[in-house]
Amino acid sequence: MIPIQLTLEGLYSYQERQKIDFENLTKAGLFGIFGSVGSGKSSILEAISFALYGETERLNSRDKRAYNMMNLKSNKSYIEFDFINFENKKFRATREFKRNSKNFEDVKTPSVTFYEWKNENWIPLEHSNAEKIIGLSYANFKRTIIIPQGQFKEFLELGATDRTNMMKEIFSLQRFDLQNNISILNAKNKSELDQLEGQLRGFEEVNEEQILIQKDNLKLEQQKLDERQEIFKKTEEKYLKLKGLKDDFEIFIHKKNQLEKQTQDKVEIDILEAKTELFDKIFRIFTPLISEKNKLTKEIFEQQKNKEHQFKILQETEIRFENIKNKLLAIQPQYESLNQSKIQENDLVLILQMQKFSGEIETLKERTENGTKKVKEVEANQKIIQQKIEDLSKSIDILKPKKLDSALLLNVGNWFSEKKKLDETLQSQIQKISSKKIEIENSSEELKPFKINIETFKIDFKTQIETLDSQKKILSEKRNHLEVQQKLAHFANELHDGESCPLCGALEHPNIVEFDDVNLELDEIQKQIEQIESQKDKIQKLALSIEKILDRKKIFEEQLRAEDESVKQIQNQIDEHLKNFNWKEFNAENQTDFEEKRQQSFSIEKQIDELNQQISLEQKSLDKERENFDSYNKALEKFKLDEAKKEEQIKTNETNLKVIKWLDFEKKPFAETEDIYNKLSQSNRETEENYQKLNKEKEEISPKLAEQKTIVNQLEKRISELEKEISDNKNLIEKTLFEQKFNSLNEIQEIVVQEINVQETRAKIQQFRIAFEILKNSILELEARLKDFTFNEEEFSTLENQFKSFENDLKVANDSVVKIATEIERLEKEFKKKENLLKDLAHLQKRGENLKIMTNLFKGAGFVQYISSIYLRQLCDHANVRFHRMTRNQLSLQLNENHDFEIIDYLNEGRSRSVKTLSGGQAFQVSLSLALALAESVQSNAKADKNFFFIDEGFGTQDAESVNIVFETLMNLQKENRIVGIISHVEELKEKIPVSLNIVKDEERGSLIEIA
Repeated sequence: MIPIQLTLEGLYSYQERQKIDFENLTKAGLFGIFGSVGSGKSSILEAISFALYGETERLNSRDKRAYNMMNLKSNKSYIEFDFINFENKKFRATREFKRNSKNFEDVKTPSVTFYEWKNENWIPLEHSNAEKIIGLSYANFKRTIIIPQGQFKEFLELGATDRTNMMKEIFSLQRFDLQNNISILNAKNKSELDQLEGQLRGFEEVNEEQILIQKDNLKLEQQKLDERQEIFKKTEEKYLKLKGLKDDFEIFIHKKNQLEKQTQDKVEIDILEAKTELFDKIFRIFTPLISEKNKLTKEIFEQQKNKEHQFKILQETEIRFENIKNKLLAIQPQYESLNQSKIQENDLVLILQMQKFSGEIETLKERTENGTKKVKEVEANQKIIQQKIEDLSKSIDILKPKKLDSALLLNVGNWFSEKKKLDETLQSQIQKISSKKIEIENSSEELKPFKINIETFKIDFKTQIETLDSQKKILSEKRNHLEVQQKLAHFANELHDGESCPLCGALEHPNIVEFDDVNLELDEIQKQIEQIESQKDKIQKLALSIEKILDRKKIFEEQLRAEDESVKQIQNQIDEHLKNFNWKEFNAENQTDFEEKRQQSFSIEKQIDELNQQISLEQKSLDKERENFDSYNKALEKFKLDEAKKEEQIKTNETNLKVIKWLDFEKKPFAETEDIYNKLSQSNRETEENYQKLNKEKEEISPKLAEQKTIVNQLEKRISELEKEISDNKNLIEKTLFEQKFNSLNEIQEIVVQEINVQETRAKIQQFRIAFEILKNSILELEARLKDFTFNEEEFSTLENQFKSFENDLKVANDSVVKIATEIERLEKEFKKKENLLKDLAHLQKRGENLKIMTNLFKGAGFVQYISSIYLRQLCDHANVRFHRMTRNQLSLQLNENHDFEIIDYLNEGRSRSVKTLSGGQAFQVSLSLALALAESVQSNAKADKNFFFIDEGFGTQDAESVNIVFETLMNLQKENRIVGIISHVEELKEKIPVSLNIVKDEERGSLIEIA
């Protein structure tokens, strides 16, 4: 990942929006961010981590993170981070959270959005998973790209188990943790083995002997079947021949009976045929004539009925038309005088307005009189309030000279507060010194029971451990030898002639070596090894306890020296502080006198504030009275103006009157005039509406009347035409009756009413005649075929019984053959399954032995620890390249048998010692070397062209020469295509780095970023 730009606002100490352009910084390959303690340097890395992963080192989600991260003077926090990932694609991560305006401590959950730069635009992504984009989890990110403050030595100080887990996560070593896979395979193999053994229990009776017995039985049953088939075949031929003769005689008798019945039915069929032909003839000739007669009769009835109805409507329409004409004649005089009446109506409207204006003028005169009185009252109130303000101002002028200067009180108060703090700090430091002395004495007491030489106890313990390691090594070699002997004895006991040797593959084993039982000896050696391990643990725990007590005592002694020095510094500060007291008005030793004078001054100031508040209230009252005075004057002017306008309107309306005179209505009540107007207006409106309505009805009914007369005339004409058509139809029916030799139409209707389906009836008759002829011919053929044969029922019954008996015997024999053949087929299939199951059983048993060996190999994640140790040794090798250079080849880092880091000291004959014995500067050097090596390994897996590394760690533990070496190491990273950013407050390092940022903290504006 390569950073491009970071924008901050309202985060930690960053109040105003600040922007960092990383492109100019990363071009240099090595850059720095410098500033004093607490200026906000580390907040930059926190912002990057939070923008990407929503996680920080300082706070977690339970710490009210959003509230505590937001600047207390801000209502919004915003982070925007642009960067390039390992695929050389440009991305942007933004996080924003706001404060609830109603609840200061309620800060909303941050909203997060990720963008990708495509086609010269920022395109929002559907997810906010930084791990997908960067290729690193948050834990690996803070170990390999951005190492937060205080986490620099984390990897070096991790325990063996934690370090293995970290390596497992970083380098995906879980792929080598095959313990679960082996357990699954083992369980699956055991399950399959149990299933196979269960299946084989069902095949115990399946063998070759059973198959041979069943095949012999099959041969005997097959012979019996062949004999019975021969007998059955002969009997079957006789039976079928006699059964066919029986069937022919039965069919002959049945058909003769059918012929007799059909001969009787033939008479009825002949009668039906005659009726059908007569019906068909009459239906075709008379049905159209009768239908036409019925149609005409129905139509003339409907037309006559319609004529009566339409004639009735015509009469009603004529009566209605005459009524409308009469009403129009009656209303005509009123309608002609309507114009004169409307002029009176308009005059009344003007009269009503004039009466209304007269009433409003009287009201305005009253309001003008009342307003004049109110203006005089307001003028009097203004004078009273003005006098109160002048009296209050004089009181303030009297109090002001008695009040002390606020700046003076503030400075003196701050001086006394600072002196109190220094006195309290001095007492606290004295108490700390006492407690440290007690803790040093307690540590010395803790060491007495051990009875050791503090100078040589480490060498003594190391000598004891080395002696125990030598004993353990001898016992381990002896145990390995016995285990090999035990394994060979196991293989020798498992050898059998005809089976291949697992070592050489031979099938014959003439001279099998014999071994003694070594199990008891192995158990004894194992117990001795465990005792040695127990002794080592006790020695190491004892040494560790002593080291902890000594380290604690050393820390307490250093803290005691530091506390003594602090007491001297505090005393010096108190002396300097006393020299700064230069106020003659007060006594440095009498704070009570100062407090009393300050309280008096505060009391006077409070009185002045109260008087000022009263003046402010009175001034507001005065302003309000002045506003009232202005508004009342404006209202009076408006009343006078409205009065004049309304008098002028009355005169104008009077000149516009045409019929009515104003003097006749001037003294009348408004309600009486309004009633006269309403009655006249309603009468005019009704007259006009009634006349227009009647006229409209006349115009609408006139064409309807003419139309109705036309309808009645057309109906009369159609009725005449129908009467002629009915007469013609009657004559045609009588003529047709005569031609067909019928007397009346009733005879025709009797025939037609039968409703015979001619087509179906003819088909039925035709089908009967065909079946009758077929039956006669069939009887003649059977008579000719059977004339030379006779049938004996007893002979047929005897032969039928023999046939059924032989048929049953044949079925029993055939079933027996099929049953035995099926059983043989089943046994052969089962035997084949048994052979396959036995092969699978042998395969699974062999696989189970192999899985047992693999289980022992991968048990307890031993293989993962082995792979982890390889990675750790590679990291040591890579880290030593830089560590050697930093320590001038005096120190080296290695991994011991317990997978813990230790130091090789070449100035002391290359002996190893714990990394905890390193000084602060040396610990920084080895941590930096390891961090760079770890970052290289992880980022190489991410396939990035360029690698970025950010260190937030102080370099204050390094002397000038070491700083030069560290700086040279960091500069060399440029040649390796690495970019390194450093956060520090060491000035010497700042001078050596060509490009850097400087963070300063302003009390009002917060943290500010400056380009150095």
